[in-house]
Amino acid sequence: MKRRSWFRYTLLAFTGLLLSWLVACGGGQPSGSGTGADGTQEVEFWTMQLQPDFTDYFNELIAQYESENPGVTVRWVDVPWADMQSKILTAVTAGTAPDVVNLNPDFAAQLASRNAWLPLDDKVSEADRAVYLPNIWQANTLNGQSFGIPWYLTTNVTLYNQTLLEQAGVEPPTTYAELADVAQAVREKTGKYAYFTTFVPEDSADVLQSFVQMGVELVDDQGKAAFNTPEGKAVFQYWTDLYTNDLLPREVLTQGHRRAIELFQAGEVALLSTGAEFFPTIETNAPDIAAVTSSAPQISGDTGKKNVAVMNLVIPASSDVPEAAINFALYVTNDANQLAFAQAANVLPSTTAALQDDYFQVNDNAAPGVEQARSVSAAQMGQAEVLIPAMDGIKQLQAILYDNLQAAMLGQKTVDQAITDAAAEWDAR
Repeated sequence: MKRRSWFRYTLLAFTGLLLSWLVACGGGQPSGSGTGADGTQEVEFWTMQLQPDFTDYFNELIAQYESENPGVTVRWVDVPWADMQSKILTAVTAGTAPDVVNLNPDFAAQLASRNAWLPLDDKVSEADRAVYLPNIWQANTLNGQSFGIPWYLTTNVTLYNQTLLEQAGVEPPTTYAELADVAQAVREKTGKYAYFTTFVPEDSADVLQSFVQMGVELVDDQGKAAFNTPEGKAVFQYWTDLYTNDLLPREVLTQGHRRAIELFQAGEVALLSTGAEFFPTIETNAPDIAAVTSSAPQISGDTGKKNVAVMNLVIPASSDVPEAAINFALYVTNDANQLAFAQAANVLPSTTAALQDDYFQVNDNAAPGVEQARSVSAAQMGQAEVLIPAMDGIKQLQAILYDNLQAAMLGQKTVDQAITDAAAEWDAR
């Protein structure tokens, strides 16, 4: 059942209240970290759901760091994925934040706009900054100020069921225009669907990213709606037509990205947009489907833009060991450690040298599987960027667009009315 708008905006209002409290309360000293009486510094480091799979990796990394940096100890705390936003928000508000935190740019930017993080432009040298892919470093900036250090990356590829596409007589699509043709052929020839992408406002941002990939600017320099244009209307019309022509499952309005995975593993949809790191899960859950699954580049628009998701490390402004915190964050994200972690986790590194390692190079002869998916993923990095701007209110913008898209798809509004209402709602927020 679709969640109601009042719940989402109540949540947004509650978050805004807490953030206002953050501004009012100001900084404080984090508990459990800082400089001891003997001069020893402790850095408290929070990650997101990396235990138990990477416990050994981090224990060894921390031990090595401590041996190279006498007088500094690191206390590692791993936080469940679903709890991180509420826990870090509470900790920052109460002045008990850790010294280094693993977050994504979207949520980090919400607090960066309220000066929760240590500005890095004067703290990280040009030489250290040059280690990272320039477009990825840029993703951790807000209003021209750097607030995070890039860590690992994921960029979606298109996993496709070779059997279903062969039955439909089509090749995997690389553009949204091709996707529409493939969707029609798969539906007609197999009775199944080609693709599932969610329009649930609180879930995946894939549809929001599709606006940018199809040449739509979301907001202008003043933060006002910039999507009520012929290009924006074309995107509204595109998704509305796919749905009304029965080329998308009805569940796209009520189910999240997890449902896309379930349908792909059941052989009910031909295409799945996901990261290479997910391939082993398909091999475990649906070995018969994995055996006929191959990888193609991420679907894009005429812009050719590919999206990349960035995990970063931020330093709370309240840290009383900021130099040690930055030093540790740079250590975690250096070339050698990024390469080691990327190999262990089937993700991509954000440093130029690590990404050029032979491990990530394209192998045209690679058999279908995780190696092929990883090669396709790495090959996209030249075009990849964070498509959704780091901005305050981005989840609210997604909700407004998705709600009005749903109204158009269900015939409750015309496309013109839906996009006009979305722009007005955003500008009046």
